[in-house]
Amino acid sequence: MRLSQILFVTLRDDPADAEIPSHKLLLRAGYIRRIGSGIYAYLPLMWRVLQKVSQIVREEMNATGAQECLLPQLQPAELWKESGRWDTYTKAEGIMFSLIDRRQQQLGLGPTHEEVITTVARDMIHSYRQLPLHLYQIQTKFRDEIRPRFGLMRGREFIMKDGYSFHADEVSLKETYQDMYQAYSNMLRRCGLAFRAVEADSGAIGGSGSTEFMVLAEAGEDEVLYTEDGKYAANVEKAVSLPADAEISPFTTYEKRETPGTETIEKVCDFLRCSPTQLVKNVLYQTVYDNGMTVLVVVSIRGDQEVNEVKLQNELTKLATNYGAKTIISLTVSDVETQGKWASKSLPLGYIAPDLADDYITANKQFHSQFVRLVDKTAIDLKNFVTGANETGHHVVGANWGEQFKFPQLIVDIRKAKPGDRPLHDPQQILQTARGIEVGHIFQLGTKYSQVMTATYTNEQGEEHPLFMGCYGVGVSRLAQSAVEQSYDQDGIIWPVAITPYHAIITIPNIKDAQQVEIAQKLYTELNKAGVETLLDDRDERAGVKFKDADLIGIPYRIVTGRAITNGKVEVVKRSTRETQEIAIEELVNTLQEWIKSATEG
Repeated sequence: MRLSQILFVTLRDDPADAEIPSHKLLLRAGYIRRIGSGIYAYLPLMWRVLQKVSQIVREEMNATGAQECLLPQLQPAELWKESGRWDTYTKAEGIMFSLIDRRQQQLGLGPTHEEVITTVARDMIHSYRQLPLHLYQIQTKFRDEIRPRFGLMRGREFIMKDGYSFHADEVSLKETYQDMYQAYSNMLRRCGLAFRAVEADSGAIGGSGSTEFMVLAEAGEDEVLYTEDGKYAANVEKAVSLPADAEISPFTTYEKRETPGTETIEKVCDFLRCSPTQLVKNVLYQTVYDNGMTVLVVVSIRGDQEVNEVKLQNELTKLATNYGAKTIISLTVSDVETQGKWASKSLPLGYIAPDLADDYITANKQFHSQFVRLVDKTAIDLKNFVTGANETGHHVVGANWGEQFKFPQLIVDIRKAKPGDRPLHDPQQILQTARGIEVGHIFQLGTKYSQVMTATYTNEQGEEHPLFMGCYGVGVSRLAQSAVEQSYDQDGIIWPVAITPYHAIITIPNIKDAQQVEIAQKLYTELNKAGVETLLDDRDERAGVKFKDADLIGIPYRIVTGRAITNGKVEVVKRSTRETQEIAIEELVNTLQEWIKSATEG
């Protein structure tokens, strides 16, 4: 393609609304244009990148025996109500675009397709002889992000590959899950990306085991904890670890002490001259379930630790049926404003104990009458600990579970693992941290959807059982931008060869020089004919402008028909290393073919 014929406009300055390098560069280099909040047009160069990413994804999926299909983006609300996720996606998370059609029927624009594919399976899969079955699609998804940002990283409309597998049992599901783990690893390697596969939380998708595939980049929204031996990696939301050892308590007898002005961990530790590892702090949360019931929660955790709210929400979701509910609408720390709605009397904030009395909760059908009390494992191991006395300006010291405080029934892991902790598999290792961009996520759904939507099969004995399901997603447009976030310099994008819009760009320094133009056009024809996708910059612009644009758009190899042609050569610049060399014109095609093969197959 000739650059003079492409819709191609570059910007010299960073757009005001772009926050991270990849977003700035894709806008500046003419790959995308903002149409509205979180809505972008993919321009010709970007569309070529997306097609290449999609093709790699498609090839790896097809190699596993998965079958490509296309599912509707417009989905009836009834399917989502059947699975129990309508309120979660339209109210709790609020990410589904919902509408009412002219027949007064509720519809949603698909943020994901578990309900639709389960409906297909329910209608079409009846026998074990049809299993296992794996279907996937590549299409646009819609999510009403609260704060669309970072361009294609967190948009309201994006391209995604999502696949769903169906099985007779968990053994078969795990086999496909491992196949997908390998296929996703292959996809990212072939795209030329540095990545890490990490244990992850399943979130609103649900199910048991799940793995995220993170492209490593400083602008990543996710924090990854990992060990140098390569045997453990997890999203911080999911990560588990051994905390630092607690110090031995200096208190040997139980007593209540006056501790004025010590409503923070730091202040009480300074006042009592003790370590935060010897203290049990108690945090008030309030959770609202989907039936409108508000439940107040006291979380007890070691003083030097932080609550992982994703883990906390998962634990409270497990309790939903206790309150006649299915899921959680919201989970927040109970601040002064919200306490005013449920507290029957003034709370001893900063001095709360694990046994805060239930009569602090006002009598109201909207509020459950008792606190849920969750104790983190770090707190349960403490002896002679310090904690609040349920009286402003007072703490107790030398306290123990099973003595001064009732031994808790709900002991859970809700602490946030952090860099410097020790991993469970080898306490000699230390957890390291990195930033990552989630581009892929695979789930073992089990029977979560098939049970509630009655998608069953008949086994060899004629018995009916729910289908086991897996779910596998790749953000195609997000992956493309993450490649830029991982590889750029002060002059522009540096595309991996496998997903670059073009392999090479021929720059004619002076289009008024007939010999430069003739050689450039000859090479342009020969390279494209040989499978080296090549742009020809035939614009009537200064050479410096052309060189800057070539660097900005990130094409791997720049061929310059300048002074070297008098010696039968052209100058070739590798974008990734800036290495420059002169290559004989008759050897150029073979040389570039070898470089591209090495870059994409090595």
